Amino acid sequence: MKVFLSTDMEGTAGVVDWSQCRPPSPEYEYYRTLLQAEVNAAIDGALAAGAREFLVNDSHSTMQNLRPDQLHGGASYLSGRHKPLYMMQGLDSSFDAVFFVSYHGSMSSAASVLSHTYNPRAIADVQLNDVVTGESGINALVAQAYGVPVVLITGDSTTADEAVPFCPGIETVVVKESITRFAAAGLHPERAREAIRAGARRALERLDSFSAPAIALPATLSVRFLNGDLADLATWLRGVERIDEKTVVMTDDDPLRLFRTFITTILLTRAIAE
Repeated sequence: MKVFLSTDMEGTAGVVDWSQCRPPSPEYEYYRTLLQAEVNAAIDGALAAGAREFLVNDSHSTMQNLRPDQLHGGASYLSGRHKPLYMMQGLDSSFDAVFFVSYHGSMSSAASVLSHTYNPRAIADVQLNDVVTGESGINALVAQAYGVPVVLITGDSTTADEAVPFCPGIETVVVKESITRFAAAGLHPERAREAIRAGARRALERLDSFSAPAIALPATLSVRFLNGDLADLATWLRGVERIDEKTVVMTDDDPLRLFRTFITTILLTRAIAE
């Protein structure tokens, strides 16, 4: 059994502030160890269920947050920026399951700690087929393209809820309850790891009950930016249409192509948003 892990950081138990998940802050060095432990807990649960091959795609910030020699299960490690498939780089049809570890809620979710959708300096809201989505739903487009089920997500309850419409049957592990965008009540790290370990095992033990994401095609992503300049810049891409001052839409019957268009929009607008 072969498992793909896409790991962010804001969903780690205990993380509530940008300084905890962005170098060179002194706090970052501590909290990256908590992230590493949660990733390893997911791998441990998968090992207990019979998985034997792992690829961990480091998908947070500069995408070089984990220590490769400390990954469990002999996992391969994919790191570094400018990946064509971004948070889903490395996934293909040879995988049996996808895990989303330490994910967070969408930008429009004020009650999800450190919520954002790819770029908090540019994006105010994203909807997939008229349903609010965070990074999990957008990334599920890639899983759909390759026919691989997304079986596990960890983070807060908002993050879990946002994944459900796009990832049928997904196992959700809530390691903290958000109070505001910058406060949360988290499980003790050991309890969080126990929950993730158990959730990963449960997910793979019922793998036969899962199917790949079944997002209705052609699918439409609606992206509302923080200002009109960003929306205008996004329309430089073929297939991106502006529908009001701050909002653009993109529609495609190919989920992978739709994802690539969205990611290109993110990279293009990031140049002026930052």
